[in-house]
Amino acid sequence: MGARSTGSHPTTTKADGHLLEYFRQTFGAGGGGTNAPPGAEGLSATGGIISDYADGPAVYRAHVFTTSGAFEVSALGGYGGDIEFLVVAGGGGGGGSRDNAAGQGGGGAGGFRTNVPGVSTPGPSPNPNVPLTSPSTFAVEASGTYPVVVGAGGIGGYYPSNGKGGNGNDSVLTHTSAPNTITSTGGGGGGSGGNPNADAAGSGGSGGGAGSYYNTTAGAGNTPSTSPIQGHAGGAGANGSGPSSSGGGGGGAGSAGEVAAEPPSAQGAKGGLGVPVSITGTDVTYAGGGGSGAYFNPKTTSWNPTAPANGGGGGSGGTGGSGDVVDTIGQPGTPGTGGGGGGATAHHPPDGPRSGGAGGAGIVVVRYQIASVASIKATGGNISYYGDKTIHTFIGSGDFNNTSGGALTIEYVTIGGGGSGGNADNGGGGGAGGYRTGSISCPTGPKAIVIGAGAAGLADGGGSDASGTATTISGLSIDAAGGGGGAGSPGPTGGASGGSGGGGRYPDGSAGAGNTPPTSPSQGNAGGTGGPSSGAYGGGGGGGAGGPGQNGSTSNGGYGGLGVQLPSTFRNPVSAPGPLGGGLGAPGPGAGANALFWVAGGGGGGADGPPAIGGAGGGPGAPNENDATSMGWAGASPGHSSPSLRTADAVQNTGSGSGATGGGGANKIGSGGSGLVLIAYPT
Repeated sequence: MGARSTGSHPTTTKADGHLLEYFRQTFGAGGGGTNAPPGAEGLSATGGIISDYADGPAVYRAHVFTTSGAFEVSALGGYGGDIEFLVVAGGGGGGGSRDNAAGQGGGGAGGFRTNVPGVSTPGPSPNPNVPLTSPSTFAVEASGTYPVVVGAGGIGGYYPSNGKGGNGNDSVLTHTSAPNTITSTGGGGGGSGGNPNADAAGSGGSGGGAGSYYNTTAGAGNTPSTSPIQGHAGGAGANGSGPSSSGGGGGGAGSAGEVAAEPPSAQGAKGGLGVPVSITGTDVTYAGGGGSGAYFNPKTTSWNPTAPANGGGGGSGGTGGSGDVVDTIGQPGTPGTGGGGGGATAHHPPDGPRSGGAGGAGIVVVRYQIASVASIKATGGNISYYGDKTIHTFIGSGDFNNTSGGALTIEYVTIGGGGSGGNADNGGGGGAGGYRTGSISCPTGPKAIVIGAGAAGLADGGGSDASGTATTISGLSIDAAGGGGGAGSPGPTGGASGGSGGGGRYPDGSAGAGNTPPTSPSQGNAGGTGGPSSGAYGGGGGGGAGGPGQNGSTSNGGYGGLGVQLPSTFRNPVSAPGPLGGGLGAPGPGAGANALFWVAGGGGGGADGPPAIGGAGGGPGAPNENDATSMGWAGASPGHSSPSLRTADAVQNTGSGSGATGGGGANKIGSGGSGLVLIAYPT
């Protein structure tokens, strides 16, 4: 598999499409993103949550629908109108138990249909490695709307109102030509051992597992019939009588639900297997059946070592309720996968009705190629394209692996974790993590990258205890040191040294040194000194990559040192900071485009006021601690004069320092910003 990077964010209008929240897909939690390189020829479309990623030489765009909507096409590109799809219906709910009835069946998975090449069941029998890919195509027109319905999961059964779990709801990708519409059927509900016939397991995309005693016949899968099949049957329930029993597992897209073991076993049956698909850019297993519940008599307060009444494991769907006395409720299927809900477990003497787990909601995904990369030269991190460069962004630790077959000249930025400000009695601001940039020859093979952590905010700051940690890249000698912590009380009056130094506290605390250990060019600057021992006192600002921290004074805490702007290579306008969650870097002192992509600012010093006020973070600016304009400078946070206010965290992945406070109290310091690594080379 080639380099892959994924991400997601909601679209808004046709004009801005996926670009508005590019930061969220590229740098947000859960993954990254790939902005198509120049010359992309994919179709133009909106709808759902968009995920761009590279898989080998191909660059794909996926539209992920977790709620109903529409896939709207406005133009075809050079790759034509054929799209790949995944349509998974809602999973069936697990069966519910009455006071002391039998074990209940697991819910069947929602119907599973796709035309992504190479998708098959993962085994085992009864259908090992059966291809599940439809040979049909889904060709869109140059202009058209294709409604999408995402099926909800079925409700969990609850005896006596309805012991059987509810069937899941269908998911539909509608084509303008009716015969080409793709419909996946909701999963069958798990059966209950309560009422004969009335609580029998349901049939559907995959069938529900049967209950025990009564209604031991499982629900059928692939109902109505499709080719390839959309799912498997559930498992039969135990039909013997005795002190223990269990229901059958719900069917899955990859295999049938497990058949219940006959008494005296009380082990729940497993749900049928789900099927892994990487259509969103990440391998996710869809449409697993729910595990069944069990029944045992007598009820105990611990596991029965000879006949454990554990609920059956879900096949990447729900998990059956465990046989422990306390936990007898079926677990829900996983949302967005169409997993079946788990069946409930019952005991005797009874401890009340127990509900089955709800089925997981379904999902609809469409994807298409938007570009092609001639060759993949390296893997690792979140991959994007800007200008004529391929960019690898590391917001968390990982490996950068040069797979080009020879040395690769890279442009880089490495930033260490930011320091925390000091607390109590006019603390010093946290210093920024070290900032390094340049070009270097990178040999083949993996290079381990560790992203430096921002210092956690402390109740009592001071010294090296509040410093950030270094960002390191093995074998390249371009590590960036963590930022020095601001001085607090109790503790030394001087700020700690680091990539940039922390600010000193009152009275007359010394500034932490920057560029420690030394690099050339310098990776940072010193903090500011604490204010003199007279008047209203201020702590020094933390140093920044672009300048030293300001000294504290008798009127306010010192400003944090200015940050720096990222090199133009990395200033992709679609990853610029914005109102919906920030961006790569933070606002800085420039205007227009020059106000974006700033990093590594120092935290503002604290002050003991009024009339003294905390210093702004990241450079000269409005010093008012309640003024939002002082909050975002190069990602740092300002100091406070009030001991009752917690300083804000510095912006993550900027390496910026956090501000200090001016009085006592616990947990009043924000954390420093974590570090960052950027690597670019010609595409």
